[in-house]
Amino acid sequence: MVRAIVGANWGDEGKGKITDMLAKESDIIVRFQGGSNAGHTIINNYGKFALHLLPSGVFYDHTTSIIGNGVALNIPYLIKEINSIVERGVPKPHILVSDRAQILMPYHVLFDTYEEARLAGKSFGSTKSGIAPFYSDKYAKIGIQVSELFDDDVIKEKVERICETKNVLLEHLYHKPLLDPEELLETCHQYRDMIAPYVCDVSSYLHDAIQEGKTILLEGQLGSLKDTDHGIYPMVTSSSTLAAYGAIGAGIPPYEIKDIITVVKAYSSAVGAGAFVSEIFGDQADELRRRGGDGGEFGATTGRPRRMGWFDAVATRYGCRIQGATEVAFTVLDVLGYLDEIPVCVGYEIDGEVTKNFPATVKLEKAKPVLTTLPGWKCDIRGIKKYEDLPENCRNYIEFVEKEIGVPITMVSNGPGRDDIILR
Repeated sequence: MVRAIVGANWGDEGKGKITDMLAKESDIIVRFQGGSNAGHTIINNYGKFALHLLPSGVFYDHTTSIIGNGVALNIPYLIKEINSIVERGVPKPHILVSDRAQILMPYHVLFDTYEEARLAGKSFGSTKSGIAPFYSDKYAKIGIQVSELFDDDVIKEKVERICETKNVLLEHLYHKPLLDPEELLETCHQYRDMIAPYVCDVSSYLHDAIQEGKTILLEGQLGSLKDTDHGIYPMVTSSSTLAAYGAIGAGIPPYEIKDIITVVKAYSSAVGAGAFVSEIFGDQADELRRRGGDGGEFGATTGRPRRMGWFDAVATRYGCRIQGATEVAFTVLDVLGYLDEIPVCVGYEIDGEVTKNFPATVKLEKAKPVLTTLPGWKCDIRGIKKYEDLPENCRNYIEFVEKEIGVPITMVSNGPGRDDIILR
């Protein structure tokens, strides 16, 4: 049985906690895209962790955690992350890395930083983790695949070819120091030795696991609206954040994905630039940000304050549709307990017309939110375990959202802890 867990919006929906919960019932957890540019925050018996590359199943000793071929693999970062959780008392996780994964190199981070600086005011709000240059190289076919590290001739020739193209840009566009092929080759040898114990033919491994009836969880990073094709292009990430890509990024048939749990937040937040129709500002935003998440709404990777907004039914309905959501996990509902009334964005006004469809970016930039207001429940709902024990206005809010997005809400998260969950 293969399930996918993905985000419905801009990322930051609280997937870490839900993934951690679902990982408990899984045999194998696979990260299928993205790199260390976004994180999942997890709070468990070992403490509070922000994971970036590691799948969220690493805290269980019965699971195998896999870095799929679709991931931007930062090797030293992965090793550092494994060591950092082991140092805090977590048993050493069982990890496999696809031999077809490609490697995020130090020069990708440099190019990301140089390009953001060059674009100045027109930058994409990158986390400067090298993701866009990494995926550019992958599709320009000058990326380095893990398997290539183990063939001396192949890697030597590749390094020379990379330096030729990169050095032209470094010299003439960025006016920065050039890459040295010898040094780069040495880095590749170091990376080879670091990753060797984990390398595996992941697609074949997963094929066998599916035959044996194992439970597999595909873990996505970010959310629908950051997808390269279907998101708020160009203010998107450089990989596909959709469950459908899970089949490609892990190397399994698409028809094996039977359940797509899409994580939806009870209000909106986003890190980075781009259209954000239901965004709020000033004191209102500060208050929500301060109360939000666990310890406030700040990026798990960057620590940047997230942009805040009311729940956006237009964006979320679209996000769930494009993911193919079969069920929804509704998170951080407890945060809204301080509000007398809760605005919800139910439509967009674009050039004088109201639409419920999420448009492409050029139209999205002109959209104004059409808001409706629901009464708040004005109390703390943490600790409640049964749906029927929630205040009536709280249940009304959940049911209103469910009707708007058209997907059943099967899980309601009402606190940061692993057990703060109501199953419907």
